[in-house]
This record gives sequence, C-alpha cells and structure tokens, in this order.
Amino acid sequence: MKLGIKITLSVALLSSLSFGGEQFAMSDADRAMYAEMSENNPADILIADGEELLGYMGGDAGLAKYLGVSEDDLPAYIAGFPRYIKKFNMVVGLDQVVQAMMHDGGHKPLKLKSGNMFAILSYIKSIANGEPINIDVDANPQMKAMYALGEKTFMTKRGGRGLSCNSCHSKDIVGSVLRTQPLPDLSNKGVAVAATWPAYRMTKSSLRTLQRRFQGCMKNALLKVIPIGSPEMVALEVYLTKKAEGTEIAIPGLKR
Repeated sequence: MKLGIKITLSVALLSSLSFGGEQFAMSDADRAMYAEMSENNPADILIADGEELLGYMGGDAGLAKYLGVSEDDLPAYIAGFPRYIKKFNMVVGLDQVVQAMMHDGGHKPLKLKSGNMFAILSYIKSIANGEPINIDVDANPQMKAMYALGEKTFMTKRGGRGLSCNSCHSKDIVGSVLRTQPLPDLSNKGVAVAATWPAYRMTKSSLRTLQRRFQGCMKNALLKVIPIGSPEMVALEVYLTKKAEGTEIAIPGLKR
C-alpha cells in the first residue's frame, strides 16, 4: 500500500496550537488524542479501501493510462491537480477524473460527496506523497480563468453576515482562534492546506476532502454552500493549491 510519508506531530507543533497566551485552540484531551492519532491515523485504513476500489478500474496503471501519462510520471502529474484535461475541455479535480473513468469503463460513477469517492481520491492523492505541488495556473487560458474565478470566490462577501473566505483568513485575522481552532494564513506555504488534504477530521470521525472542508466553512459562516465539483469549488481549490505550490504532499492529513 502506497501511503508514502507518515505525518508526525512534534512537541513544537503541538505547542504552536495555542494562541493569545491563556487562550488555547485545543483542550489537553484533544491535544493528547491528536498526538496519538498522528501515529495511528484512522484514515490509513480508509485509504487502503480506496486503493482496493481503484483496483477495479485497473489500479495505478489504469489511472496512468486514462490520464495519458506513464506510471512513473503519475506521482508528479497528480501533484499538478486540479488541472486542465483536454479530452474533458475543462479544469477538473481528481475526483471528477475518477467519475469519468468509471463512466467510460461502464460503471455507475460514485457521487463526489460519497465516502467511497473520498477514499479513492485520498489514495490517488497519496500516490504523490513526497512530490512538491506543481500546479501551473499559467499553463493555458482555462487554468488562468479558473485561478481568477477562485480568487473571486475567495474574496467575494456573501450571505446575511457579508462574509467571505478572506474574512477569516486575511492577514488581519490570522492568529485568532475561532471555534477552538487557530485561523491559518492560507497564503503561507508553511500552512500548505492543499498538501495535507484529504485528511481525517477528529471532530467528524471521518475522512474529508479539501472541497468538503470548504463546504463546512461555508455552512458554519451561514453562507450558501457551493456544490462539490462545481466550477466555483474547483476554482477555489485551484486558487488555494497555487498558494501551497512547492510544498510536499503528505496524505492523509490529520485535522481537528
């Protein structure tokens, strides 16, 4: 099983989860659980399930053939998603590639929000473990347009509260704690959100993708939730993946 890099949590990183002196982002119990799960991430089993499910479609070799790359080049190619795929004539995420593979192979495509899809997507992303994110937003007009749409989606205020993604992730807010979690600077490569999703969420006891996490943020902010796989959601992933360019992929992540 190609789980690649094992994520470890240092004492220094645990300490960094507190902000504002006496205000802690996590309880002592949560910290202990986080440290334990960093050594035994429950997502490892789910990713193994994803590898088995991909096997019904030809496994790594079948995926490489479908994408038109060699199996040796597959890890680096995966590290460039979302990307423009000529035969689809659109910018897509890896989950949409899986749907197309299933359809073309005579199988009923899994829903983008299904647990099995999350498992397959996580396994595929783990093939690229150790590879630096190499998304190229200047590769073609389609990628340029999706990056621009992603930035617009990130910055646009919506809903009754007039909030945007940037409302909680601008440099003026970063470092504050919201719902017991520190607000990260998503423009900082050190945060590398795109490099550590899909991830196991402790509070949800399940494996989640980056786009599913976006939906959770939108729901918490009382914004209309954008569908997974929609142009705006894929564009948002393009935008934030670009922010993490050069960071090595390490799947599965572990999040509170």
